[in-house]
Amino acid sequence: MNFHISYKAQRMFLILGFLIVPLALLVTFSLYPAIKLVLYSFTSWNGLTTSYPWVGLHNYIEIFRNPALFGVFIHNFSYFIGGLVQNVIALGFALLLSKKVKIRNGFRSILFIPYMLNAVAVVYIFQFMYQDNGAINTILRVVGLGALATDWIGNNHVINWALAFVSLWEYFPFNMVIYLAAIQSIPEDMYEAALLDGASAWQTLWYVTLPNLRAIIQVNLLLTVSGALEAFNIPFIMTNSAPAAATFLTQTMNVAFVFNNYGLASAMAIVLLVIVVLVISIQRKIVGGGDDVV
Repeated sequence: MNFHISYKAQRMFLILGFLIVPLALLVTFSLYPAIKLVLYSFTSWNGLTTSYPWVGLHNYIEIFRNPALFGVFIHNFSYFIGGLVQNVIALGFALLLSKKVKIRNGFRSILFIPYMLNAVAVVYIFQFMYQDNGAINTILRVVGLGALATDWIGNNHVINWALAFVSLWEYFPFNMVIYLAAIQSIPEDMYEAALLDGASAWQTLWYVTLPNLRAIIQVNLLLTVSGALEAFNIPFIMTNSAPAAATFLTQTMNVAFVFNNYGLASAMAIVLLVIVVLVISIQRKIVGGGDDVV
């Protein structure tokens, strides 16, 4: 028997054939876990039993009532400040390396090394440097600034800033490369026109370069804010989530895997997601750009 399938039906079968596998994976590994996460957040499930005691909004109330949970967001602030400084440094190096300087490709490779290193290795390197007899305190003592030497990990007043510096050192090369690519994409005609108009270097930077980098700056600021709110690997590895350095995400992991309260941890994950979305939305309104930022 000869079956005839119309071109429209063939096209529909082909589209469905390509979509069914990725859609199945999306539902299995994204949509279904997200729904279960929301459901768990209203329970006191311990992660082991098959019973899910319903507690309603108790977990969410506990998050905002307990300073040991929501209060640790103050530690994330140092990562936010470090992220802003990181963007300034990355933009400065990108502007410098975009010029025709000697062995600039070599400088680019050297500056990109921190981002190429394994994150765990970076943390362990700085863990040794932050020791009392480590490189930082040794250099301070050699140059006559021994009074500034301190226990960078044990001092509660500086520990979060020390950890934020590790994040700055590790991730600024990535932002530098993004800024450098954006600068090199600016048409040379714009710089030639500015030169003909008698614009100085600072005027060219302010009126030509920075306006063309606006969208990229906004994207990097979005990544900075989300990264600061979700800081995890550096404080977790270097301090084992010590209370003085705990971030909201490390606290979430502790609640789940140390205290076996998966219901409360699920609620914390939902709260973190909502806060990230709200902060980024507010930032987009303040900084501007709207649809310019992907």
